[in-house]
Amino acid sequence: MKTSHFLLALAALALATHLACAYDPSPLQDFCVAIDDPKEMLFVNGRFCKNPDMVKAEDFFFSGINIPGNTDNAVGSNVTAVFVDNLPGLNTLGISLARIDFAPYGLNPPHTHPRASEILFVAEGTLYVGFVSSNQDGNRLFAKLLNKGDVFVFPVGMIHFQFNVGKTPALAFAGLGSQNPGVITIANAVFGSDPPINPDVLAKAFMLDKDLVQQLQKKFGA
Repeated sequence: MKTSHFLLALAALALATHLACAYDPSPLQDFCVAIDDPKEMLFVNGRFCKNPDMVKAEDFFFSGINIPGNTDNAVGSNVTAVFVDNLPGLNTLGISLARIDFAPYGLNPPHTHPRASEILFVAEGTLYVGFVSSNQDGNRLFAKLLNKGDVFVFPVGMIHFQFNVGKTPALAFAGLGSQNPGVITIANAVFGSDPPINPDVLAKAFMLDKDLVQQLQKKFGA
């Protein structure tokens, strides 16, 4: 009897170990609705793979990360992304890169990457950066003033920002843990959604006057 119990426990442990090691692949897009007819399929989780015999060195190469981005915009920053869209060799590797240029007092507004953590390296200038933890952790702000040569990490999914506090342009490079990390800029998503969120919802959520909400929707919706 004891032997049978031992074998049963051993089998259960083996099954539990197998289930613990089994998991769905991390999503690489915002959503992927299931479809039965393959003729109507448009996208898969990731990209289709090129025939290995057809792969060239150029598939793993990107040029232009040395070129400054245009910061002449409302927030005074520009992100040059090196994702799987412009570097096909990144497919399935789980990494990507971005160059972030800042005008004096330029801001990379509060945003989140739903599929990647980010590590930021300051190449020029001084940046005030930070992220906010989840509701469960009390929405704590972790912020730091970074100078040339400093590094800061933003955990996956956390709302974060970078602000150039100097009178001269600043430059940073970011490594991200996904070939397609995704970007949700908070203000654009909330006030610039298409179609717009009912202003009564936003007025109550942000404790703002409804007229102000509608003004913000016009600004970001445009």
